[in-house]
Amino acid sequence: MTLSVTHTEATAGRAQALLPLWVGAGVYALLLISGNRLLNDPDTLWQITVGQWIIDHRAVPEVDVYSFTMRGAPWISTQWLAQVAYAAVYTFAGWTGPVVLAASATALSFALFARALGRHLRDATTLVFVVAAFLLCLPHLLARPHVLAFPILVAWIAGLVDAADRRAAPPWQLVPLIALWANLHGGFVFGLFFIAPAALDALVNADRSVRSGLALRWAGFAALALAASCCTPYGWNALLASQKILSLGQALPLIVEWKATDFQGLGPFEICLLIAIGFALFHGLRLPPVRILMLLGLLHMALAQARAAEILALVGPLVLAAPLARQAGALPVLPRGRASGAALTAAVMLALGAGTVASASILNYTPNMRGTPVAAVTELKKLNLTRVLNDYDFGGYLISAGVAPFIDGRTELYGEKFFVDHNAASGLMEPDNLFRLLKDYDIEATLLRTQSAATKLLDHVDGWQKVYADDIATIHLRKAGARHVAEPAVSPAAIESNALIPSP
Repeated sequence: MTLSVTHTEATAGRAQALLPLWVGAGVYALLLISGNRLLNDPDTLWQITVGQWIIDHRAVPEVDVYSFTMRGAPWISTQWLAQVAYAAVYTFAGWTGPVVLAASATALSFALFARALGRHLRDATTLVFVVAAFLLCLPHLLARPHVLAFPILVAWIAGLVDAADRRAAPPWQLVPLIALWANLHGGFVFGLFFIAPAALDALVNADRSVRSGLALRWAGFAALALAASCCTPYGWNALLASQKILSLGQALPLIVEWKATDFQGLGPFEICLLIAIGFALFHGLRLPPVRILMLLGLLHMALAQARAAEILALVGPLVLAAPLARQAGALPVLPRGRASGAALTAAVMLALGAGTVASASILNYTPNMRGTPVAAVTELKKLNLTRVLNDYDFGGYLISAGVAPFIDGRTELYGEKFFVDHNAASGLMEPDNLFRLLKDYDIEATLLRTQSAATKLLDHVDGWQKVYADDIATIHLRKAGARHVAEPAVSPAAIESNALIPSP
């Protein structure tokens, strides 16, 4: 096994033009064919709802207008531009719009990714990194705002790493990217933080005589980038919003995508990690100290939070590419003007456009409603209630259905204690919490998962009547005069029927 690095100059230009094109086209076609997979997350529904609100009101939200527990509380949407984009394409083309938009952003991301790697590595090596990155990103490739920020993530990091490789300061042309990123998704904070290790890498490897001037240019770039990231309708509050999410403490591990990586089953992340370790050991790879720190930091993020696996997948290879090429004894080949593939690029784009139109008429793009309480919410709306205690996962759909939720996916709005209390109540880790929430918020009905512990308990609690149930959700309606105390009345007959105590 050998390490493949750069081409000769005669072939590098052609590869730089064609490989990113084919990678982007392949990723787009694959996602278009499997478009419904991009609609697997019910959060897409409420993202579009918020985007439509912004379009209708020609303003961004400053306070919560959806829940009944936090209505009027300060809340901002750092994803407002992505939400508007999804709402606009949905209005124009139905569910085909979000699918095409998310697929296009993903395809552009991987095309830029292949282009950046292709400046240092052979096509075969680049494709290995592309495939590995795609597999790691796949679980989180959804029609949600973060996907629209992927191209900016790749372009921004590639620009910073390239500057560090050249022992120079980043070009000022990168600055507008961070401003756009800050309006699309809160992940722009990672882009700001990455300036520090990239600058350190450039300074450590630069000649001592130029370090002072180089440090000043990096500092100037960082200051300008920080200022540009505040160019949002919320100003510098966008930075504070990201800090609120990261300070949710005990709430974060309770959210699926924020949980630590699970190695109980062999998955793409573990496979890629083991292959990478084996490859490094076999070749005896040596990396500059700062690059090692970068990779360890990215790996820590991916292990600590499963959703960070795509950051490791897209950023890690960019950090590795130039050192790998240098260690193999080859000099990187940089682009030398425009490649002669303009006609081919235009032909591929036309073919993809025709394929998109054909797919829209053949494939039926619809959100995956498995696990979504569609029928239960239909029945709930007939009751004309305003104070319903819902399951956390149901909150997004309730917003899209026009029902004010008790809680939803905007965890930063509700805060750590509120979220943890709700989780403890619905899972009966602390049963008293359930009855306290029912009393304190004057709950009229509950909409919880049928198999949840709280639902099973309410089946037997005096003062609550089951009025609807299916495989997904159950509605319990509060009876007139129901009271909640530390030990609410429980039906003995119901207990006996469930074999909780011996029958006489």
